Amino acid sequence: MLNMAEGLARLRALAQGPVVSAVADAFHAAGFELAVVGGPVRDALLGRPVHDLDFTTNASPDEILRIVTPISSAQWDIGRAFGTIGARVQGEQVEITTYRADSYDGVTRKPTVEFGDTIDGDLVRRDFRVNAMALQVPGIKLVDPTGGVEDLVAGVLRTPADPNVSFGDDPLRMLRAARFSAQLGFSIEEGTREAIARLRQTLKIVSPERVQGELVRLMQTDDPVRGIRVLVDTGLIEEFLPEVSALRLEVDEHHHHKDVYEHSLTVLQQAIALENSRNPDAEPDVPLRIAALLHDIGKPRTRKLEDGGAVTFHHHDVVGGRMARKRLQALRFDGDTIDAVSTLIELHLRFFGYAEGAWTDAAVRRYVRDAGDLLERLHILTRADVTTRNRRKAARLSSAYDDIEKRIADLSEQEELDAMRPELDGNRIQEVLGIPPGREVGEAYRFLLDIRLDEGVIGPDAAEQRLREWWAARG
Repeated sequence: MLNMAEGLARLRALAQGPVVSAVADAFHAAGFELAVVGGPVRDALLGRPVHDLDFTTNASPDEILRIVTPISSAQWDIGRAFGTIGARVQGEQVEITTYRADSYDGVTRKPTVEFGDTIDGDLVRRDFRVNAMALQVPGIKLVDPTGGVEDLVAGVLRTPADPNVSFGDDPLRMLRAARFSAQLGFSIEEGTREAIARLRQTLKIVSPERVQGELVRLMQTDDPVRGIRVLVDTGLIEEFLPEVSALRLEVDEHHHHKDVYEHSLTVLQQAIALENSRNPDAEPDVPLRIAALLHDIGKPRTRKLEDGGAVTFHHHDVVGGRMARKRLQALRFDGDTIDAVSTLIELHLRFFGYAEGAWTDAAVRRYVRDAGDLLERLHILTRADVTTRNRRKAARLSSAYDDIEKRIADLSEQEELDAMRPELDGNRIQEVLGIPPGREVGEAYRFLLDIRLDEGVIGPDAAEQRLREWWAARG
């Protein structure tokens, strides 16, 4: 609940901060208006951490650059065409934008940039009322032409203008509604929600990179599940990640959930909790969170009704990994993220064989080898995938994973398990066998790697002897 007295005190503190004061004084001395705008004002009122200071002004881009140059250590004008000048003031990055009064053509989300004359006109063109507030400085005056404070008090998101017009101008705002719902814990006003459902297909004019950016920001929030529910309930997710809503069609009796969709959301929540407890100071792990959300997307394609009425999803891990790779490529994710997500999905079932019977040391080594640098993420995903309400079963699986982590730690200490390489490298293989680089060196390397995985460290002399015997047996 927003306490206005405390909120106004925080606004005053924001206005009197060293960076805001320095910029405000410079613009005031030059005879121009200046206001902190959008997210920083919203977050200060709510008592949330304030990041990324954004300002708006009646100064032109050229005038902005002239004013900030003497008070900043660096400046950049990459956004000059849109009225934005960036600068680093007292070590902090700020952006200052000329009042805008943009219009959109309804075909692309690129606006026809038009500079405005008033701060009110600038604010009413923004995405949501809670983001359409400004703090004029240095005089410290809150400007709120659309009722953003009332929406903060009510915990609701709505557009400053008719949502059909607002989302028609920029469909990416529909994705932002889901992200802000998750980030702030706010509900979406009914008319705004209905407009998202009605206009969801207009998201097609937004580039995959922009959609990806909003999805990443959503997954970085403390409660992305709230935003995902908005996307699924409005149908917006069908436009860029339909595999998630398809999970609602599959009943998963194994996990005792109404459907695989609810199970997947629970896994995501549990993965975030484990991520925070195991790595409390780390940044949100977006690839892990995406893998948790998508880990079962292969189930609808692999569903099979067996004799007796049982339902199976054989190989849904492999199929799901391929599906995730294809979808993330379409969203223009980077290669490292794509590889991490698809590999985690492909490996997420591997542990459950361990729970049914203790693995040999060789099996543990192969588990570590296959996970590579994703091992910690795989630990979290596999633990999070246990959502059964059967306490005895949950305790047994947890104990089994405690055991496998201990086995990995013990073997790592004994064998430098993290390295997981043969005891002879490619150069030594060529020297021992007297062969040039080529396919046969790779085959020999894999032979020695299998020995390393199956038997552990045997020593370089023994490895050479085994290599010579293997080579002789090949004729």
